Amino acid sequence: MRYLRCTGAGRILALLLALAVPFPATANPYEHTLDNGLRIIVKEDRRAPTAVHMVWYRAGSVDETNGTTGVAHVLEHMMFKGTPTVGPGEFNRRVAAAGGRDNAFTSKDYTAYFQQVPKERLGEMMQLEADRMRHLTLDPQEFAQEIRVVMEERRLRTDDQPPSMLFEQMSGVAFQAHPYRAPIIGWMNDLEHMTAQDARDWYERWYVPNNAYVVVVGDVDHQAVFRLAEQHYGALQARPLPQRKPQQEPPQAGIRRLVVKAPAELPLLLMGFKVPVLRDVEADSDPYALEMLAAILDGHDAARFTKHLVREQRLAVSAGVGYDGTARGPGMFYLQGAPSEGRTPAELEAGFRAEIARVAEAGVDESELARAKAQLVAGQIYKLDSMFAQAMEIGQLEAVGISHRQDRRMIERLKAVTAEQVQAVAKKYFDDDRLTVAVLDPQPLPQAPRARSPFAPRH
Repeated sequence: MRYLRCTGAGRILALLLALAVPFPATANPYEHTLDNGLRIIVKEDRRAPTAVHMVWYRAGSVDETNGTTGVAHVLEHMMFKGTPTVGPGEFNRRVAAAGGRDNAFTSKDYTAYFQQVPKERLGEMMQLEADRMRHLTLDPQEFAQEIRVVMEERRLRTDDQPPSMLFEQMSGVAFQAHPYRAPIIGWMNDLEHMTAQDARDWYERWYVPNNAYVVVVGDVDHQAVFRLAEQHYGALQARPLPQRKPQQEPPQAGIRRLVVKAPAELPLLLMGFKVPVLRDVEADSDPYALEMLAAILDGHDAARFTKHLVREQRLAVSAGVGYDGTARGPGMFYLQGAPSEGRTPAELEAGFRAEIARVAEAGVDESELARAKAQLVAGQIYKLDSMFAQAMEIGQLEAVGISHRQDRRMIERLKAVTAEQVQAVAKKYFDDDRLTVAVLDPQPLPQAPRARSPFAPRH
């Protein structure tokens, strides 16, 4: 559920016509589950002789506990540090020698690893991933070096980046009980005291075939992929998983505010409202309307925030919306921006509130709604051009408990959103009892940039 900026009357017309065309039924993607619980999902796409191979683990920062925040991401780094048969750094070298590329990423909800290679090398990629799924070395000396890399990554991407720092601090205030309050990269104090055994415990707990699934998209035959998966992953043993207990965020009772001081050129404003996310594709409706509201406010160059707050009122130099309707945990609808010179964060906050109130009171007209729908459908249509994006869509849906086979139904539900539903969610969710407001108070910039550490992150 993403939207994409897109302009041009001809393109908009084509997309509007596409809204009326139902998606054809198809068996592709194909799915098979090994005896050890590992699911294999294959989408055949024969436009180029390549294949994307992704391994997804249902373990992210949401599964961490106090004292070991960041361990999911640290383990992601350590997965490249070798097994008894593949030495440190050898994984990357073998992928490159095969003519491919690879990387990994950790989120709040999952951790994933991928390679994009010529289709003939798919079996080799499975062999490499199966090896490190069970036989990771986790050498203490390698860990001691890599934890410094992670700490430097935190400095570069959070401590030295005021917008990232603002978001991190806001999350810690908006969420009091839910693990979403902690940053994915972890708190620095936890990283400083993390050990190789912490990473080992995480690996043993979550890196098992019955907590993972493999997604393959490309110029492949699904039956051949199933046979390769059985050959390379089939011998891995399933193990019992820890019990996941519900972690509900207590109801918020009143607005929460915070100010973060950091060296910066401009003040920043970040407003976050607690809203629902999609749990049931058929029964839920508000997440689709919230996604449409986001597109109306900030889905294209003529959307309301850019038109009213940036161009007409000159209240902001930037104004945007962030909302992801799919997540394992609670949802947030973010309004973010930087006030223009001579204007204050408080004035921009009032501007944001006025735009939401305008939708709640007067609604949206059908042409505006149609254009927002066109932008949302555009994102899905253009995504089909990329094998990697297709694999990502499948993997992300499965990670949050939504079947990949429901992706087209989700688009149909988006296309069915009415102006009345958009107005209803604008009325329902944007009150102070759901709101956290964070302001960046800019401080003087340092005279010289911080020296780059020799432990700068490499991937």
